[in-house]
Amino acid sequence: MVDDSIVRGTTSKHLISLLRGAGAKEVHLMLSSPKFVELCYYGTDVPDKKDLFAHKYKTEKEMAEALGADSVGFLSIEGLAEMFRDKGSIDYCRGCFTGEYPE
Repeated sequence: MVDDSIVRGTTSKHLISLLRGAGAKEVHLMLSSPKFVELCYYGTDVPDKKDLFAHKYKTEKEMAEALGADSVGFLSIEGLAEMFRDKGSIDYCRGCFTGEYPE
């Protein structure tokens, strides 16, 4: 299963449960973003850091177990930067992934 990100984990857990219920023998969740580890002040409404899935579960193994998946994988911070490397001077906020916000 591929998703753009995992913020709270509730949707992913539900979808994995549906896949298991439909007979999936294995479910591997791959995210096309890095781990969402800090609050986002520019778009995603999460009132408290304790509500973030990657704040509760530190390792990918813990995350997989919490979701009922066989594995969980994320795009790295380096991989995200690589996507923008040839795009000229495009700057992007990565505060929710690194805790470093633009000034």
